[in-house]
Amino acid sequence: MDFSSLSPIALIFSIMIAATPLLFAAIGELVVEKSGVLNLGVEGMMIFGAIAGFATAVETGSPVMGIVGGAVGGALISMIFAVLTQYFLTNQVATGLGLTMFGLGIAALIGQPYSGIKPPSFPAFEITFLTEKAIKLDPMIPVSILLVAAVAFFLNKTRAGLVLRAVGENHDAAHSLGYNVTTIRLLAIGFGGACAGVGGAYLSLIRVPQWTEGMTAGAGWIALAIVVFSSWRPWWAVVGAYLFGGITILQLNLQALNIPIQSQYMAMTPYIVTIIVLVIISADKLKASLNAPASLGRVFHKSG
Repeated sequence: MDFSSLSPIALIFSIMIAATPLLFAAIGELVVEKSGVLNLGVEGMMIFGAIAGFATAVETGSPVMGIVGGAVGGALISMIFAVLTQYFLTNQVATGLGLTMFGLGIAALIGQPYSGIKPPSFPAFEITFLTEKAIKLDPMIPVSILLVAAVAFFLNKTRAGLVLRAVGENHDAAHSLGYNVTTIRLLAIGFGGACAGVGGAYLSLIRVPQWTEGMTAGAGWIALAIVVFSSWRPWWAVVGAYLFGGITILQLNLQALNIPIQSQYMAMTPYIVTIIVLVIISADKLKASLNAPASLGRVFHKSG
């Protein structure tokens, strides 16, 4: 085992790349949950965004349009969940799980003609002053951090953000004050879907520049765990995304170093850590209940 072959700088950049799709999906879901809606369909939205972005990039020849296509695809499929839960008042947990299964299935169907095709390369900056070998940094990494900053500012410093939080805390009181709870939640769900779609497109266009069925491999579920880990605070979502991204990269590097542990156990590591983190957080039920939006997952029955 030669640990000298691991470059700390390259490792950091690898963690950033692994964390970025998780961060996009997590920050989108955080906004959705702040509005009082629990959407467990993040995995389905991510995989649909992955194929929508990949197909758009291949057909247009533009990777930037691919990211846009991923956002549009994620937002469109999220509207299925939005209409069912906000107008037909279906159970949010069951509908979210159904959305995940639907997204995985429809993405596999659409993606059949795109297997084995290489998408256009995404533009990247080369950084040469930190290491002997040039490291490529794609612009979506700083964009993800800027998005977190924008969301934090929106939630805490703008009237619209305060209204969204009010809807998530007590939708009946918000409705009595004249706010359209359903419209606000529709917009939040659409935003969350767009972010998840961008996260999926990042996977298929930048991190693993190819289309593979089921390529999200549980990233949507990890994004959901990051929201809980962050206690619904945007900047802590960055910490969570980079923590889980770091664990993913660590297990890949340990495999490359031929550590005498079966690769299947290594691959399980991010998900085991996810479960452990959720168990630890859930242990303090009082703190968890104080941080979570009070109306999270509750159906809003419009009256008057």
